Amino acid sequence: MTVSIQPVSGPVTSVADVLRDAPPAADDRGQVEPAEGVDIALEFVRFCYRRRRVAWPSLYDEMSAVAARGTFRGMGYGELAERGVSFCLGDLPRLVALTERVVREDSTLTEPIPGMASLSLAPAST
Repeated sequence: MTVSIQPVSGPVTSVADVLRDAPPAADDRGQVEPAEGVDIALEFVRFCYRRRRVAWPSLYDEMSAVAARGTFRGMGYGELAERGVSFCLGDLPRLVALTERVVREDSTLTEPIPGMASLSLAPAST
């Protein structure tokens, strides 16, 4: 799956660039949360992708439905936005980058690696 959304400032080159450039989330007291927001954002995308293994934009639809219902840890749009998952047009490059990362990580876990040994089970001889 390849999705290319380019912000006005130029193309998004990697997940690291997007996450590095994203402003840190702050709580009600103005305290900056460390990487927890990124972790929850990744968990949310993984949760949605594992519910429906579909490509973009169908995955966006799934994420939106999950947020609307509060299916992920009871979090709706507001709570997810506080943790780095925003469905606003200007924030789509970050959401796309998170999605690409999750899909890439998941595909490396589920796809066989060429040249790797495979295991075949046969019934025991009696």
